[in-house]
Amino acid sequence: MTDTTLSHDELNEIVIRIFEGAGLSPLNASALARVIVAGEGDACKSHGIYRIEGCLRTIKAGKVTPDAVPQVSHDESAIVRVNAGGGFSNAAFDAGAPLLAERCRATGIAAMVINDCTHFAALWPEIEALTDMGLVAMAMCPSYASVAPAGGTDPLMGTNPFAFGWPRAGGDPYVFDFATSVAARGEIELHRRAGTPLPEGWAIAPDGSPTTDPVTALAGAMLPFGGHKGSAISTMIELLAGVMIGDLTSPEARDALGSLSLAPAHGELIIAFDPARFAAGRPGDPMARAEQLFEAILGQGARLPSQRRFKARAETLPEGIPLTASEKKLLDQFLVQGLDAV
Repeated sequence: MTDTTLSHDELNEIVIRIFEGAGLSPLNASALARVIVAGEGDACKSHGIYRIEGCLRTIKAGKVTPDAVPQVSHDESAIVRVNAGGGFSNAAFDAGAPLLAERCRATGIAAMVINDCTHFAALWPEIEALTDMGLVAMAMCPSYASVAPAGGTDPLMGTNPFAFGWPRAGGDPYVFDFATSVAARGEIELHRRAGTPLPEGWAIAPDGSPTTDPVTALAGAMLPFGGHKGSAISTMIELLAGVMIGDLTSPEARDALGSLSLAPAHGELIIAFDPARFAAGRPGDPMARAEQLFEAILGQGARLPSQRRFKARAETLPEGIPLTASEKKLLDQFLVQGLDAV
């Protein structure tokens, strides 16, 4: 039941106050609030205000630098580097994105490496920031080891999200953002809180047997989507966004953190493409050709990824974001108690 409706700006202000009250600098508090409100406004509860508690726990545990100032550097190559300084990744992305876009337009393709960051959020807000600039983009990062490889029984991979976006003139971009596990860990936590069983095939118990109990699943391991295919993609992300950029893999992040109740520390890789530069000299407009493909997909009655998110956003922007009484109570508790609430 919905008991409270807040505008995006109202919820954003509340979340900023919560994080500033917990000791985050305005720079970091505003960056975190923006992605949390984006999740809530897009009706993605697993990436909305539910994430505040984990951020507060991470701050309280001293596992993130609350006043970190990201340092951006580049060497005139296509690689932009951002050292997050132990802070949350969101402010680091904001600091490096303009230079990433600049280098991409200059060379046709550019990559941004974020090192030494704490990550907790969805990747689509970052992807959409780049598609808003007319760029094609993909982003990926490891997590902490909580997913067993296909055929395995012990947690080794992270949920390892991967996101992609293609800009569309005059409309919402084509965007997908998914964990390489069957479901995000946040989805299992939401089932635990609600006392509802998991769908079959999501997780295994500590002894390797299948389970639909979320508590047992959180103690055991999640499974990759698509069996060996998801497992291979997850491994690729460990290699590209962990090993290749000189940052932590998911097992290393878990060992460094010492807990799966906190936001993991590792790195992130974002790659941007300028479609006009790639298609230069070839017949046809790549943007128009992409629209033909999207229209063909929709013409079969299929939907494009993120359409539900965009529909929810179109509703909550003018009408406000609906919150239950328990969700509003939790926000009030965080405002009053700060870090003592976790």
